[in-house]
Amino acid sequence: MSSPRKFVDELIALPSQPGVFNPWRDRDPVNDAGVQAPRIRAENLTRYLQMRVGKARLVLIAEAPGFRGAKFSGIAMTSERILMDHQPKVPSSAVFDGEKSRTSLEALMPLGFIEPTASITWSLLLSLGLKPSEFVLWNSFPCHPFKGTNPLTNRAPTPAELASCAHVLPLMLELFDTAQVVAVGRVAQRALASLGLEVPNVRHPAMGGATAFRSQIMELLSASAKRNAPVESS
Repeated sequence: MSSPRKFVDELIALPSQPGVFNPWRDRDPVNDAGVQAPRIRAENLTRYLQMRVGKARLVLIAEAPGFRGAKFSGIAMTSERILMDHQPKVPSSAVFDGEKSRTSLEALMPLGFIEPTASITWSLLLSLGLKPSEFVLWNSFPCHPFKGTNPLTNRAPTPAELASCAHVLPLMLELFDTAQVVAVGRVAQRALASLGLEVPNVRHPAMGGATAFRSQIMELLSASAKRNAPVESS
């Protein structure tokens, strides 16, 4: 079995591609606060994963990182607003314990970028009683695809880009091989199906999908709780 540090090393070693930003290796010379930014993001992800190995019971797989999230935090579906403890109802200790550093320039967003998907996902899972160590958030495509030459944009990964990093998702799932995997959106569902995995699929919370996402996640967790409930003896 791999380890969080070995997994992050695999991410750092991914081949460079035009229009794709690798948060754990690449530095954004305009928007990163310093040359240490990639190292900080790599350490953020390592500590996040270490907190969950052997404990997680749910893995949510979405599409790709956004510039308001993992581009600067290094952690899927997690904004710097959450990381730096400026997100109501989501304490930064839920991400990982200990001191944390931002990597984006403070002038971009004084409290760090806020990402709707991150806010919805974290607040929902915590409100449903899951411990932070019991769930893991990840993406089908690990790196941040952007439009043209503007790193502060988002776009969907191309089929070729997804294929170039197809080996990463199995490595992530290997770290959490006893957890239930859930696809968040169609891209994730197709990526997991390509691995031979048929898993539950829920609506992505972006683009008006928040209500459906909440309801479907609640249904999944309720069904899981019923399956795992102890059988009363007569």
